[in-house]
Amino acid sequence: MSHPQPVTPADIDAARTAFHADRANIVAKNAVSSVGIRAAARVPEGVAANPLTFDIEVKQGKRCDQERSGRCWMFASLNTMRYRIIQTYHLETFELSQAYPLFWDKLEKSNWFLESILDTLDEPLDGRLVSYLLADPVGDGGQWDMFKSLVKKYGVVPKEAMPETACSRNTRELDSYLTRYLRGAAKRLRESAAAGVDAEDLAALKRTMVGEVYRLLVTCLGEPPATFDVRLRDKEHALVLSGTFTPREFFDRAVGMRLDDYVSLISAPTADKPFGHVYTVSRLGNVVEDGGVRYLNLPLERLKQVAIAQLRDNAPVWFGCDVGQSYLRDEGMMDTAALDVDALFGFAVEGCMDRAARLAYGESLMTHAMVLEGVNLDADGRPTLWKVENSWGADHGRDGFDTLSDAWFDEYVYQVVVDKKYLTDEERAAFEAEEPRVLAPWDPMGSLACAR
Repeated sequence: MSHPQPVTPADIDAARTAFHADRANIVAKNAVSSVGIRAAARVPEGVAANPLTFDIEVKQGKRCDQERSGRCWMFASLNTMRYRIIQTYHLETFELSQAYPLFWDKLEKSNWFLESILDTLDEPLDGRLVSYLLADPVGDGGQWDMFKSLVKKYGVVPKEAMPETACSRNTRELDSYLTRYLRGAAKRLRESAAAGVDAEDLAALKRTMVGEVYRLLVTCLGEPPATFDVRLRDKEHALVLSGTFTPREFFDRAVGMRLDDYVSLISAPTADKPFGHVYTVSRLGNVVEDGGVRYLNLPLERLKQVAIAQLRDNAPVWFGCDVGQSYLRDEGMMDTAALDVDALFGFAVEGCMDRAARLAYGESLMTHAMVLEGVNLDADGRPTLWKVENSWGADHGRDGFDTLSDAWFDEYVYQVVVDKKYLTDEERAAFEAEEPRVLAPWDPMGSLACAR
């Protein structure tokens, strides 16, 4: 700053005078200081426009609760899969283990991180890339493609086959100690390489480290089952599935989902990401042999169209959004019309940037994954309101469900996962054949869903 301009007493006097000149400022001050910004900005007419009845709707089992963990992307993925089990076997409800993929994700992310450290030995420790890798090597967050990789390799299990533990319900301690271990492991690998240890011995050291991570995870989460017994009874209490399964056998038999048919679509209207092209994110993934993520960037209207098409076929839709924006959390309403923060302050705060600018300037990114399970349509077939299954338990929102206005979708939904059969031939060809354009690790489309 060559010629900085300080805040002067005259500036403060002018601001004070302007504030007290408008009665609305005094009313806003009294309201906000008493109940908070969002409660004071709540618009009852906007809230009233969020009913919980829908033109198109899939029926799910009982609500699940990720508790104090950042596993929303796992819960959302498992909720799309358990829906198939509930429908196929006519069950009242059913739940897949969320501790099971948590275990394997932590192990695979640890290996991914250590491989990245070995791959960046020539990078400066205080450079942006290594600093980025060290910032959060094994957090709870993830993406659909990462969950797909876990299921293809490890399958799924019923919740009773690997129940929750204290460390899965609240992952803070587990994440803290595992992160500390991995940063120490990175230090050992970099110092060993600097001392002249060859690649083969570095690889052997890394395998030892992965073994120690396994020991830590078993201590915190229990050991994942290699096989387990299943007894499923339908709504009439008839036995509909029984036997002993491996996790992959159970996925194939009970879920029967062709994982590679499901593709991740994003809508990022920034200049560096032209629509109609495929993108990946450098250094983002978990299972090293399965690669990273793969997105097709499309206009927002296409994300809505394919989501509606999948709902019409009685299948839920995994989606990612920036959940904290314009959100009445206790009431479970994501609606830009239900909050009027700009009117409360008297100038543009929420409205100071559009969707593209929020992404470009670090104001917004995907923070949470949930499941679309219903939609209302107007007379022309356009969506007006979406039904959302969250993973914050039945006490959240309305029996665990949220609503999402279509105007909110326009601003803060960034990703949907759908069967590729709903794409056009051109879109499908691009997703399957185009060489992906590589985004930087810190690109907003590389964010991991982890809201809790």
